[in-house]
Amino acid sequence: MTVILSRRTLLSSLAALPLAGCATRAAQRPGVTEQLFGQMPDGAPVTLYTLSNGTGANLRVMTYGAAVTNLVMPDKAGSFADIVLGLDDFESYRTKSRNFGTLVGRYAGRIGNGRFPLDGREVVLDTGGSKHSSHGGPVGFAKRNWRGQILDGAAVRMTLLSADGDQGFPGELGISVIYSLTPDNRFCLEIEALTTRPTVLNPTHHGYFNLSGVSGSLVHDHLLTMEADGFTAFGPDKMVTGEIRSVAGTALDFRTPKPIGRDIASTEEQMRIGGGYDHCFVIRGPHGGKPRKAARLSHPGSGRTMELWTTEPGVQLFTANAVDMVGRGGAIYKPHCGVCLEPQHFQNSPNQPGFPGTLLRPGERFRSRSEYRFAVAP
Repeated sequence: MTVILSRRTLLSSLAALPLAGCATRAAQRPGVTEQLFGQMPDGAPVTLYTLSNGTGANLRVMTYGAAVTNLVMPDKAGSFADIVLGLDDFESYRTKSRNFGTLVGRYAGRIGNGRFPLDGREVVLDTGGSKHSSHGGPVGFAKRNWRGQILDGAAVRMTLLSADGDQGFPGELGISVIYSLTPDNRFCLEIEALTTRPTVLNPTHHGYFNLSGVSGSLVHDHLLTMEADGFTAFGPDKMVTGEIRSVAGTALDFRTPKPIGRDIASTEEQMRIGGGYDHCFVIRGPHGGKPRKAARLSHPGSGRTMELWTTEPGVQLFTANAVDMVGRGGAIYKPHCGVCLEPQHFQNSPNQPGFPGTLLRPGERFRSRSEYRFAVAP
């Protein structure tokens, strides 16, 4: 029997959620401030929140796209710098952003031909004129103005209501993401969602990291380790085929630390199609319970390190292959100026029965938790 939830029930259920996971372990109450960052075309305000953990590190997130705009972390000398790509003002984010720091959904990545089967019928999505659906459609979650709420500690909750039929996806969906910054420099995301009808859901954080803190520099010298023995291979149009291919002997082998730039220009078929790294890695171990380690990124020059821990089955590695624009502070952003490590389910899962499922039904609660853990090495 289908469970029908009202709009009020969806949002009130999510707003009542307690802080979970790493967010509750904050040993102090550093603080959150807010300011007006811009206005939507309809006049709705866009709010920017600054989360400070009391150590000098801080995180900024705005309601538009639930996007992280800044993340300031120390290096081995104790100097602080912004380690994510971004833009200077709201209008730039609204008109020029390459999903810098956004919460992508309903479905991160591609769904083949913009359609998939669900309970005996075919769901047809809005592709915006493209062959495949990408990142939830032309007006996905990254282009919506979320509702923000300051929580205890260095934390904020963002909520969004997505209508039944939004971008073609069935079911009215209420989604909540809690951003928190702990005293030990962990940036945490906790996502929960409810639906009124069966649907598919695969949200992710689309942050571009550059641990050097030098805006516009390339990430070729960053050392990356992925806790993965396989990846989801794709065809000539970058649509995954359903094959999980071994990383052994390929440019995608990051089982031991390797500079990102070592094989980024490889002539292997997967690298030529992607124009660099744009692949989903299958993370070892069971997913859906407690977060487990998925990746480690480090920058030898600054000493900054970042570990990604997640409950998700995969991590999309993307090296900003097509980025070519003026970024924050006038910095020139070129291909490979940042690296995304996006915890998520696999692309095109609704059309691949062999992949972990992304189906969400009424009465079920979607839960996902990821932590970006920062430290410094000598």
